[in-house]
Amino acid sequence: MKFILASSSPRRTAYMKELGLEFRNVAPDVDETLRPAETPRSYVRRLALQKASVIAKRYPKSWVVGADTTVVLDSLVVGKPSTPIEAKKMLRQLAGRSHRVMSGIALVRGESAVARSAVSSTRVFIRALSDAEIRWYVGTGEPLDKAGAYGAQGKGGLLVSRVEGSFSNVVGFPLEKFYDLLQACGIREQAFFTKESRRP
Repeated sequence: MKFILASSSPRRTAYMKELGLEFRNVAPDVDETLRPAETPRSYVRRLALQKASVIAKRYPKSWVVGADTTVVLDSLVVGKPSTPIEAKKMLRQLAGRSHRVMSGIALVRGESAVARSAVSSTRVFIRALSDAEIRWYVGTGEPLDKAGAYGAQGKGGLLVSRVEGSFSNVVGFPLEKFYDLLQACGIREQAFFTKESRRP
């Protein structure tokens, strides 16, 4: 059974590989603009479904996995910084506080018109940060392609004091929700893991 990951994210790719799934990456081109009055939960679910659906139209016989992750502070979506200045501003807003990381994940198969989705939410606590620490972290370049301007799986993990909930969700691929979707679609372990991953 073949999968397509509708993403070029190295973190999501690494999780798919660790699960032993046979897949390939096909990145979709979708507009990720937040709609007026759209809640963060609805936003990440919509984008996950949209990313997967776009690719499923091109490959109707494959199961397509779509995902989207955002940071939510005071009920507002915090996107990815486009410049180091924006990254510093975001980190100052998050420092010494907690926020939520929300990920939408979807599993779509065009041939059978199956579309399932779920949302995972995790509370993340960021340490109080000095200006020097923020300058150092932004200087690593890591924040510039991350929602909220930090990557918990990398150097940004030094900024995190506590996580309540799914860590894989913070990284951008909620494994527990993905497994639930596989089960809901009737995909069993022996059907989707590679022969190599089943060897003792």
